[in-house]
Amino acid sequence: MRVVIRVALAVGFVGAITVGTPAPVPAQYYPSPRVYVPVVTLFNWTGFYIGGNLGAAWTEGSVSDSFGNSWTKAQQAVFTGGGQVGANYQINWLVVGVEADFDWMANNHISNAVSTPIGALELSADDRWMATLAARAGVAADNWLFYAKGGGGWVGVNNPTITNVGGSISVSNSNSNSGWLAGAGVEWAFAPNWTAKLEYDFLGLGNSSLTVPVGTPVIGGDVITVPNRDVQTLTVGINYLWH
Repeated sequence: MRVVIRVALAVGFVGAITVGTPAPVPAQYYPSPRVYVPVVTLFNWTGFYIGGNLGAAWTEGSVSDSFGNSWTKAQQAVFTGGGQVGANYQINWLVVGVEADFDWMANNHISNAVSTPIGALELSADDRWMATLAARAGVAADNWLFYAKGGGGWVGVNNPTITNVGGSISVSNSNSNSGWLAGAGVEWAFAPNWTAKLEYDFLGLGNSSLTVPVGTPVIGGDVITVPNRDVQTLTVGINYLWH
């Protein structure tokens, strides 16, 4: 009898423990820990921009005439400065766009004086301004843009002017000249809407000539030719970009 009672008590005790203990919760019902992944936003180059630039400009070449005279143009670099306006459109890493520039040049190439029967003649070719219109294409690496550009340009020049140092004669022709443009540069976005750039451009121009009017003492009918009038520029600039 005692054995029966003890067995009954043991069974009841085990049953009480089983009823009072909750069933284990499957692992899939426990909430997963939260993982915070930082959001990385790449710089967006799409938009319109406007800015300014400054730097140096220079040309190369010499001058000759049909009478056998020759002049050597000064080759010093001169200051240039102006502004630009353009637009970009970004497709993944590719950035395409168009840009227009206008720059003033403090450029006065004065040659050596050549002695003639009417006195020493001096030649000058003063590049006053340069305007360009070009397409741009580049590779974007976040806030860096490496690009090339190509198009056309115009230079307002006095090409050439021949002057008697004594002041008795001065002959010139003033006009604008056009040519092809090629360039390359790198641009850095240092703020959400601001970029800075370094750019090199080459403007190829044809030869220019001046025919001295017939009737001019001694040099009447002389044809003065200015070859290699290509203009090169190296500039730094800053742009404000509207996304």
